[in-house]
Order: sequence, then structure tokens, then C-alpha cells
Amino acid sequence: MFLGHFAAGLAGRRVAPSVSLAVWFLAVQLLDVLWPVFILGGIEHVRIDPGNTAFTPLDFTDYPISHSLAGAFVWGTLFAGGWMLLRGRTGAAGLLFLGVVSHWMLDVISHRPDVPLLPHGPYLGLGLWNSVAWTVIVEASMFVAAIVVYARGRRPRPSFWLLIALLSVFYLGAAFGPPPPGVQTLGWTAIAGFVIIVPWAWWADRPTHAR
Repeated sequence: MFLGHFAAGLAGRRVAPSVSLAVWFLAVQLLDVLWPVFILGGIEHVRIDPGNTAFTPLDFTDYPISHSLAGAFVWGTLFAGGWMLLRGRTGAAGLLFLGVVSHWMLDVISHRPDVPLLPHGPYLGLGLWNSVAWTVIVEASMFVAAIVVYARGRRPRPSFWLLIALLSVFYLGAAFGPPPPGVQTLGWTAIAGFVIIVPWAWWADRPTHAR
């Protein structure tokens, strides 16, 4: 998933308003922030394999550290613990932990059976990506619903709506554009995307009195 993960971040911002949207986006996408670093470093592996599923040309051959449930629990614990240390409070730490782990759960819904429970199996996956139409319907519905939840009772800045447009463009490009030309390009493109999205989320969500 892509939009589905960001939908979880938008909903999390409503549930725990003391945590900025940027932090929520980083939490729900933490596994995918780590993953391109690991594939570029040769620690985890992916193949460009058009037709692997109807929705994505990626064959996730090996990602035990970033995307196993055991790994998600470790990363979630570190993320929530780091947030507590930096902010000096524990209120939303449990929710941030769940936000990190939610990435694994949503990946199980979308992937074929290649998402590891433990680092080297067993592997789970319900295969939503086998249908382009159902993937788009499910993710778009989640995203729209989360935007409504986020926007209720507030007046989002124009920069927020531009962020939503940017995420939608990224999604459509990944879903219907050509396959990446190689793994290195895939990794660097993924990193560049998060370098843009996370600061933009902070900027779009900053308090209205901020200058």
C-alpha cells in the first residue's frame, strides 16, 4: 500500500493531536523509510519483475529486517521510545508504536504471501495487489475517509491540499507508470520521496499561529 499508509497517518493525527502530521507520516511509513536504505546497502533485496502482481512490478524477495512483524515490533518500540525521550512524555507513545506496526498489517492485506511474520517466515499476504481495480478502490476509499477525518473541525492550509495532490500523483505514477529502470533508481527515488513528503507534512500541518 501507499495511500493506505498515509491514511493511517492522517487518522492518527486526529486520534493523537499532540503529535504532528509529519511524525505520524514517519511512523506509519517507517518500514518503507528503512527499506530503501537496506536495499541500497545490499542488506535486503527486491527484483523488478513486471507482472509479479497486477498492481506492482516489484518482487519483494528478501526484507526480514524492515518488514517482518518481529522487525516492525522492534522499530515501533524504538520509534515510540525515541519520541518519549525527545518529548519527555508518554501519552501518544503507544499509538505511535501501533502506527509503525500498522504498516505491516496493511502490507499483509495488499501483498501476495511474501510478508514475513518472523525474519524468515512464515509468510503472509492476502493479495489485494492481484486486482488493480480493487487496490485503487480500497486505497482511495481509505485515503478520502482519512482526509475527511483529518479536516473535520479545522481549516487545512492550501499547502495541505497540495500535499494531498502530491501524494495522489506519486501514487498514480507508481501504479500506472513504467517500472523502475533498476533497483538503485527505485531505492533513491523512494528516499527522495520521503525527504519531500515528511517536511512538507510538517509545513502543511503547523499551527495556524506559527509564522
